Amino acid sequence: MPAPVFDLPDNVDALKAMVLAMAEKTDALKGEVAELQALNASAEERIARLTSILKTLERARFGRRSEKLGSNALDDEQSAFVFDEVQTGLGAIQAELDKRQDPDKAKRAARPRKGFAPHLERVEIVIEPAELPEHAGKQKILIGEDVSERLDVVAAKFRVIVTRRPKYAFKNEDGVIQAPAPAHIIEGGIPTEALLAQIAVSKYADGLPLYRQEAIYARDKVDLDRALMAQWMGRLGFELDILSEHVLTLIKKAERIFADETTLPTLEPGSGSTKTAYLWAYVRDDRTFGGSGPPMVAYRFEDSRSGECVARHLDNYRGILQVDGYTAYNRLARPDRGNDAITLAGCWSHVRRKFYELHIAGSSKLATTTIERMTQLWEIEEKVRGKDPNARVAARQETSVAIVADLFKLWQDALPRISGKSKLAEAIRYAISRRATLERFLTDGRVEIDSNIVERAIRPQTITRKNSLFAGSDGGGRTWATIATLLQTAKMNDVDPLAWLAQTLERLANSWPNAEIDALMPWRYTA
Repeated sequence: MPAPVFDLPDNVDALKAMVLAMAEKTDALKGEVAELQALNASAEERIARLTSILKTLERARFGRRSEKLGSNALDDEQSAFVFDEVQTGLGAIQAELDKRQDPDKAKRAARPRKGFAPHLERVEIVIEPAELPEHAGKQKILIGEDVSERLDVVAAKFRVIVTRRPKYAFKNEDGVIQAPAPAHIIEGGIPTEALLAQIAVSKYADGLPLYRQEAIYARDKVDLDRALMAQWMGRLGFELDILSEHVLTLIKKAERIFADETTLPTLEPGSGSTKTAYLWAYVRDDRTFGGSGPPMVAYRFEDSRSGECVARHLDNYRGILQVDGYTAYNRLARPDRGNDAITLAGCWSHVRRKFYELHIAGSSKLATTTIERMTQLWEIEEKVRGKDPNARVAARQETSVAIVADLFKLWQDALPRISGKSKLAEAIRYAISRRATLERFLTDGRVEIDSNIVERAIRPQTITRKNSLFAGSDGGGRTWATIATLLQTAKMNDVDPLAWLAQTLERLANSWPNAEIDALMPWRYTA
C-alpha cells in the first residue's frame, strides 16, 4: 500500500502546530478506545452475572429434584418475575452499548416478524415531504412509499399505526424526495410510545408483572412476548434515567427531605437462593410548611442497607433529613463532618407504634397514658399543617413543648422501676435515645412530627413487591427505581402517569434537549 501524501507546510511554527494537533487527536482517540474497552468489560461482567442467574432459573425449573432450590425454591410467579428483570437488565446494558456505537455504523437489518391480527384497527398516517421553494412549479410523481406498522394502544384497545412515506420523483428531473421516518424510542421495533407507556405503568405503578400482561394481551389476539417487553423496559429505564437523576437533584435542593427504605426480594447469582435487597426512598414535599413547590420522590435500588448507600445518594446535601430510627442515617449527622453534617429529625410515629402495641394488648397503663398524651400532639399538628414555619413553631411552643417534656419525664421516672428486658423498657429506651431528633420539630417549623410522608410514598412499592423478585441491581432493579420514581412523582402531583409518560417518551424520541429537561418533569405536564 502506498504511503499517504500529506501537504506539509514549509513554515516551522506551522509544522509544529500541526504535529501538536495530531498528538492531541491521537490522545483523544486513545482515551475513547480505553473508555469503550472499559465499558465493554463492564458490560461483559454484568451480562455474565445475569446469564448465571438465568442458568440457575433453568435448573430450578427443569432440573432433577436434587438440583432444585430446596426450601427456598421459587414458585412459578417468582420465576417469571425474575426472568423479566434479567431481560430488563440485559436490555439496559444493550442500550448503554448502543449509545456508544458509531452513529455512522450501518444498522442491523430488522428481523422479519409476524403480521398483526387483521381485526385490529388500522390508523393510516401519511407523511408527505415538505414543500420547498425549489419544488415550485414542478410536478410530483408517486414512485413508491415506505410503509411501517407499529403496535399502539388507546384505552386498552389495541390498534396498528400504519405510517406511509410516499417517494416522489419530478418529471424530467433527477432525484427522489421522501419525508424522513419519524423517530421512536425503540427504533425499528413494533411499539409506539403509547404502548411502551401502558406496559411501564401497568408494571411499575400498578404491580402487573410482564408475564401477566402477556396473558392479558393474548386475549385480544396480540402476541407480545414478555422477554421482548422486558427488553423494551430496559430501554425505557436507560432513556428515563436522566429524568430520575434530575428529580433527586431537585430533592436535594430542599430545606427538608424525608428518607426511608424497604426490603425487596432478590435472587442471588449462582446460588439460586433469595436474599434481601433494599429500595431507598427520598421525598420532598414543602406544602406542609407553606411551600408551593411540587412534591416528588426518588427511589434508589441497592443490594445493601449500609449507611454508605444513603451517604452516596445524599452527597452534598446539607439540609434537614427526617427519618425513622434506623442508625445508618446517623453517620450523616456526625460532629466530625463539620459543615457537611446533615440535621436529623426524628419520627414520633415510630415511637408511638412501640407503645401502641402494648396499649392494645392492655399490658401497660403507662403505654396507654403515653398514647393518650401523644394524641394531643397530632391534634395540634392538624391545626398548623400548611402554615408557615414561624406559625407552626409558635403553636408548638405554646402547647406541644409541655406535652413532650411530660412524656420524657414519665418515661425516665418509670424506666428504673421496670424490667430492663421488657417490651415497655425497650420502647422507653428507643424514645429516650432519640430525644434530640424527636424534639427537633418543637423549634423548627419546617420539621414534621413524623415521617409519614415518605412512608406513603414507599407504600405502593411495598404492595407491588409481592409480585417481585429481582436479579440484583443490574437485573432490573435500577430500571424499577428509575421508572417508579417518575410514575409515583406524577401521581403525587395528580398527573395521569400514563398520559405523562407517553408524551415524554415521544419528546425523548425526538431528541429533547438535555438543557430543557426540567420541562419534562411530571408536574409540568399539560395535555
